[in-house]
Amino acid sequence: MKKTRHDEYSKVICGFANDSGGVLEIGKRDNGEIIGVSNTKKLLETLPNKIRSATGVILIVDLKAENDKEYITINVNPYSFPISRNGKYYLRSGSTTQELSGKRS
Repeated sequence: MKKTRHDEYSKVICGFANDSGGVLEIGKRDNGEIIGVSNTKKLLETLPNKIRSATGVILIVDLKAENDKEYITINVNPYSFPISRNGKYYLRSGSTTQELSGKRS
């Protein structure tokens, strides 16, 4: 799995943590279709550590299977203080993740 994929996951997770929480499903399309994930064992070991390193967020990561295809769910609880990913803050807005920015004086 490419580094950019992990970066995208950590942005989404940061956005969930800064909002009301949420569930990221890897290997499942937005319409619910399961496309599956390869290397699930490796992902289950590496994702929580990489995302915790980037955001400080502790995750609940589960392996699911349906129709002979495996996918991963990551449950993210909301945090009561702002969470950043490598110094940048994100918020989940609908089905998108937005970087928060403000005016600099």
